Amino acid sequence: MAKYKLEYIWLDGYTPVPNLRSKTQIKEFDSFPKLEELPMWGFDGSSTRQAPGGSSDCMLKPVAVFPDSTRSNGVLVMCEVLLPDGSPHPSNTRATILDDPDAWFGFEQEYFLFHDGRPLGFPEKGYAAPQGEYYCGVGYKNVGDMARTIVEEHLDLCLEAGINHEGINAEVATGQWEFQIFGKGSKSAADQVWAARYILVRLCEKYGIDVEFHCKPIKGDWNGSGMHANFSTKHLREVGGKEYFEQLMAKFAENMEEHIAVYGPDNHMRLTGLHETQSIDKFTYGVADRGSSIRIPHAFVNNGYKGYLEDRRPNSQGDPYAIASRILKTISEVPLS
Repeated sequence: MAKYKLEYIWLDGYTPVPNLRSKTQIKEFDSFPKLEELPMWGFDGSSTRQAPGGSSDCMLKPVAVFPDSTRSNGVLVMCEVLLPDGSPHPSNTRATILDDPDAWFGFEQEYFLFHDGRPLGFPEKGYAAPQGEYYCGVGYKNVGDMARTIVEEHLDLCLEAGINHEGINAEVATGQWEFQIFGKGSKSAADQVWAARYILVRLCEKYGIDVEFHCKPIKGDWNGSGMHANFSTKHLREVGGKEYFEQLMAKFAENMEEHIAVYGPDNHMRLTGLHETQSIDKFTYGVADRGSSIRIPHAFVNNGYKGYLEDRRPNSQGDPYAIASRILKTISEVPLS
């Protein structure tokens, strides 16, 4: 048997944005452990805003497991937080997601790399050159050197962990990047996004770099950071139809405020109606329209209103668990017949 380093990862009770927490335990296994082999574990919830000091025990339930290539016999264990009686902790947004193995999600995670309080590539005072050549840019003046080094290493670490990255690219501001993750099942993509965020933040420790997920970390004429949510269900992929689609959009409009409430803090700074966004107080949809709340791919319409849709409102600091939960709840309100 070999000793494995199990890094248990969870979300704390801070609001409006939870922090990632982790700690290691050592266990022996004959081979790389399966999810069902991983034990429950506990932690001090009074140190994470999840319990009072007089009754501080919280439980960690493993929900996803990934190889950690940065450590010999390393294992990343994504967990959800439970109360001592086994019920979901109030901070456990994963537990609110409807269980649908046929739901598909793809999240486009944007973020900034910061050094000494400013994005990589920004001068000590003032601003970098206006956005224009940075998006999918090449060359030192556009992306520098350290940023691409970090981004490529992060991609490799995630692929080695089995995380389903679908791509990466430089974004519209210097120091801003994006990765995309796809997963089948209502919780899979969100589990992977949180694991990928953890890997990125931990990776940046050795470079002295901070990851800034705030949706508008730079004031002025700069795009904010989003986490567009691409989604579909079996019915949307296989049945669809214009009538069903219009009923679905009516429900999204009806629940606009409920969606915005969980799509990330300070979204009013990003959803202004400018920079490829719709205003935070409006709900619109349009074919290939990046200025709408919901972008409809041409392929969706050409395929008889079947396929996937993109909700462009979630921001980079949003909780993918809460986002997936709200999207599926709204979809569930539309009758299928």
